[in-house]
Amino acid sequence: MQMKQWLAAGVVAAGVAIGAVVVLGSGTSVAPQSTFVLLDGSQQTTADLKGKVTLVNFWATSCTTCVAEMPEIVATYDKYQGRGFETLAVAMSYDPPSYVVNFTETRKLPFKVAIDNTGAVAKAWGDVKLTPTTYIVNKRGEIVKSYVGAPDFKELHQLIERLLAEA
Repeated sequence: MQMKQWLAAGVVAAGVAIGAVVVLGSGTSVAPQSTFVLLDGSQQTTADLKGKVTLVNFWATSCTTCVAEMPEIVATYDKYQGRGFETLAVAMSYDPPSYVVNFTETRKLPFKVAIDNTGAVAKAWGDVKLTPTTYIVNKRGEIVKSYVGAPDFKELHQLIERLLAEA
């Protein structure tokens, strides 16, 4: 029995390491009420996202997978932002704000970047500890999919297309 538990833990760890997709249960869940503090000092709330399909990405400058996937997230934003798609990158509480600002400026990230200074946003969104963790929120403010690790961007684009087409 002990061996099966270790094997299961190893499979889960390997899945996370290679960018496994985690799908929420059979339905959807409402995105948690959160206030995001953006780099410019302004605030955005979960309620502000309603009416748009939104990608919420929890990341860190010290996370190699996060850094590697960022050009794809930028390309996804660029492809869909004119059609009611929003991206919100939430830097983890342990990420030094100066690193986040530097990364955002040097990479010219075109979407909103927030710093989760207290960890309250990550906690509200399912106690996010692993980065990258990405949520896709539909126009009604419901989380329809989550990814731990880099998403399959072809599949992600198909999902975004479907969600944008919804009334």
